[in-house]
Amino acid sequence: MDDSRHRPQEDPVTHDVTNQVPPLTGHDVSADPALLEGLAREGADWATGELRQLGLLAGSAKAQEWGRLANEHPPVLRTHDRYGNRIDEVEFHPAWHELMTVAVESGAHAAPWTSARPGAHVARAAKFFTWSQVEAGHGCPISMTYAAVAALRHSPSLRAEWEPLLASRTYDFGLRPPRDKRGVLAGMAMTEKQGGSDVRANSTRAEPLGDGTFALTGHKWFNSAPMCDVFLVLAQAPGGLSCFLLPRVLPDGTRNAMRLMRLKDKLGNRSNASAEVEYEGAVAYLVGEEGRGVRTIIEMVNMTRLDCVIGSAAGMRYGLTQALHHTRHRRAFGRTLSEQPLMRSVLADLALESEAATTLMTRLAGATDRAIGGDAAEGLFRRAALAAGKYWVCKRAPVHAAEALECLGGNGYVEESQMPRLFRESPLNGIWEGSGNVAALDLIRVMAREPEAVEAFFAEVALAQDRRVADAAERVLKRLASAGEADARRVAEEMTLVLQASLLVRYAPAAVADAFCASRLSGDWGRAFGTLPSGLDLEAILDRAAPA
Repeated sequence: MDDSRHRPQEDPVTHDVTNQVPPLTGHDVSADPALLEGLAREGADWATGELRQLGLLAGSAKAQEWGRLANEHPPVLRTHDRYGNRIDEVEFHPAWHELMTVAVESGAHAAPWTSARPGAHVARAAKFFTWSQVEAGHGCPISMTYAAVAALRHSPSLRAEWEPLLASRTYDFGLRPPRDKRGVLAGMAMTEKQGGSDVRANSTRAEPLGDGTFALTGHKWFNSAPMCDVFLVLAQAPGGLSCFLLPRVLPDGTRNAMRLMRLKDKLGNRSNASAEVEYEGAVAYLVGEEGRGVRTIIEMVNMTRLDCVIGSAAGMRYGLTQALHHTRHRRAFGRTLSEQPLMRSVLADLALESEAATTLMTRLAGATDRAIGGDAAEGLFRRAALAAGKYWVCKRAPVHAAEALECLGGNGYVEESQMPRLFRESPLNGIWEGSGNVAALDLIRVMAREPEAVEAFFAEVALAQDRRVADAAERVLKRLASAGEADARRVAEEMTLVLQASLLVRYAPAAVADAFCASRLSGDWGRAFGTLPSGLDLEAILDRAAPA
């Protein structure tokens, strides 16, 4: 009897893995020529060793796993303990704490404020750029902590108490009295349901308690990083809208009356907690002058806007790196994808956008350092350049992420590639700290109120001494002469492009600068990445951009 049909059959060999891309691990994330050259140029070459060490950790399989786990296990709100006591705690996966520990120990938070070294804010920007490529969500409390110090400098007593803790390189998570902690983190709460960006419509009340403190009552629609130790909050005091410092735990160890109502279910930034909160007579301390809350907290906002540019530039670099790695290993039609002429044009275009963003980011960080040190001209330049750059770089991040994702084909659309995470994250910086319209209108206000800032901006552009840049700058100046609110986006875009072109002409290799000017300034460029003019040195651009 033939029983062969009853015998187990060997499976045909169908699962040999071929033509798949190896993991990109074991590389130095900081080994980006535009970043390292900017670090040295802006006065922070002394930090190169620390940055390279951080870059190697960022490129390790261990760090990449932390990023994956922190996003796949988002924070959980615990409003009460098992006995019914209100605790308002946010629980995180251990991977989140690993990411935070490295960020704080590296000084990517508020450490520059207590450093006497020149270029301290540039070094911090480079570290934030590098470590953000591991996982972007944890950058929120890091950025808030960095920026809070700028606002606290309006109140010397509060600064003396809190700055050493905010700048500490010890990550000490958990709600305890500040005096019992080795380091603290800061968040921010400005937005309310009815106001959004119009913070003057805020309704949260601040009533004097007679001992120098205030009792806050009201709500906040977005509270950034609610697990932090202390927050900068806007509320209506008797003297008008004012800025307050609100600790989570009071000096006697009791919890302040800040209630976490729910965590936001967000498109991206999944690892980080964002909350709706209610204040029920929460104790807070006045920062700056009563009635001048916007003027006070804008110091914090300007720092976090810089981080929006840094974060978007970091996302571009990450997407470019993944696209270059994938296309150099994946084969189709007899050769690697990176050898295909059309793909080379796409990759080179992505590289140009990334380098322009990174070079602008380091220049803005350098201006920040010098402005804090008392350089008035740098402060004026930064005022105009930051508003324009925040608008344009953050606007470019989502389209850059989408194109980088597409370079991986169907693999890029799969969660395991981490490219969907990048794509979901990419719109955030364009919204955070003022959406595109707010940033563009801020630039228009600068033009009207501080024309000397615009003069400083174009004086910087003129340093390129390049006819292409000069002609483009002249066109932009003509537009400015009649620009109104409806033109704000166009103005911000064109001003950023001409500044980026000037910086690249001065500091980047000729192949990069020529390609950027030929595409972004001349109009000989399509509406999608990969439509560069012909005759450019794409090989030099791609070799420079390749991950080390």
